[in-house]
Amino acid sequence: MELGLIAIGAGLAVGLTGIGAGWAEKDVGAAAVGAMTEDASLFGKGMILMVLPETIVIFGLVVAILAVFVLGA
Repeated sequence: MELGLIAIGAGLAVGLTGIGAGWAEKDVGAAAVGAMTEDASLFGKGMILMVLPETIVIFGLVVAILAVFVLGA
C-alpha cells in the first residue's frame, strides 16, 4: 500500500510538472516566434527562453527519483 502511494506521488510529480512546462512553453514559444519574425537576431534568446520551462520537468523527475529510491527503501 505504501509503495503504491509513493509511485502515485512520483507519477504526479513528473506528470504535473510536464503539464505545467508544456503550458508555459506554449506561451513562451508563441512570443519567441513572434519576436524572431520581427528580428532574426533574437533566435538565441528565444531558444534560451524555450529551454527554461523544461528545467521544471527535470526538478519533477528528481523529486520522483528521490521519492521512489529514498522513501521506497
